[in-house]
Amino acid sequence: MESLRVGILSFAHEGHAASYAACLKDIPGVALAAVWDDDAARGQRYAERFAAPFYADYRELLARDDIAAVVVTAENARHHDLVLAAAAAGKHILCEKPLATTRADGLAMVAACRAHNVKLQIAFPMRFSPPAIALREAVRGGAVGTPLMVMATNPGRMPAGWFSDPALAGGGAVMDHTVHVADLLRWIFDREITSVYAEIATRIHPGLPTDDVGLLLLGLDGGISASLDASWARAKTWPIWGGLTMDVIGENGVLSLNAFNQNVQFFDDRNGRYGLVPYSAGGDPPLVQAFIDAIRQDTAPPVTGEDGLRALEVALCAYESARRHEPVVCPDDLPG
Repeated sequence: MESLRVGILSFAHEGHAASYAACLKDIPGVALAAVWDDDAARGQRYAERFAAPFYADYRELLARDDIAAVVVTAENARHHDLVLAAAAAGKHILCEKPLATTRADGLAMVAACRAHNVKLQIAFPMRFSPPAIALREAVRGGAVGTPLMVMATNPGRMPAGWFSDPALAGGGAVMDHTVHVADLLRWIFDREITSVYAEIATRIHPGLPTDDVGLLLLGLDGGISASLDASWARAKTWPIWGGLTMDVIGENGVLSLNAFNQNVQFFDDRNGRYGLVPYSAGGDPPLVQAFIDAIRQDTAPPVTGEDGLRALEVALCAYESARRHEPVVCPDDLPG
């Protein structure tokens, strides 16, 4: 099989970027062929770790004819410029969430990828999580009858660095943790989120220049209502990595999801430690594999740029709702 070569544009989102790089290295016939980062020390460190050449100028990386695709894991506000440059260079793109920090940027990115006939997949690994897949199948199989309400949480710890810089991140906890759940709701129920009411504040980290707590009430087509706690409120001693949960209340019962609860208990008497060790690989490996499959098979990616735009719109509407202290209607137009 001829090797499919992929580059990574920025390791600013270090956790996810490193995970995607490792996933690429594990796929037969795929090569992580190049790394660019505007932080040269960081980029060179990861380039050495993954045995790929480092480029100080992303335009030189994009000029390589042998690279078919790139993974964009830069700061949120920088997705726009990198995606437009990659699309113009004819590279397929896996872009970290959120798609962008403004709707105008998101629309431009989707349009550019369409104009240059390149695939744009958004990194929503929860769609590939076995518990989330099981919940979707149960809901669609009628396990609780007609769905009525959803109660969701997605708490996390405040990430270090640029994540709390509104100019680079586009917001705080609400931007960081709303898009995953918004995408899951659209995917599970095959309905659009039509309205958002949000209360957003900074309560946990005094002096933070952006928000760290948010409570959203979402309205979906067909009358389903959903609540979402999207906060940087998870304790440092929280025993598992993620906190995404979802209760689907229907006319005939309730389905409960705890997306990161696939763990075994680990007791270490020698070192006096106790912890939970995940036995599930999570959503990243199938997410990256799906991106590669879409390129090889010339099919639409399973999570499109339009999906990323819809999730971004929900987060942006939440900020607008909090500013106005009233519900906000979500946009209903997308590029054709």
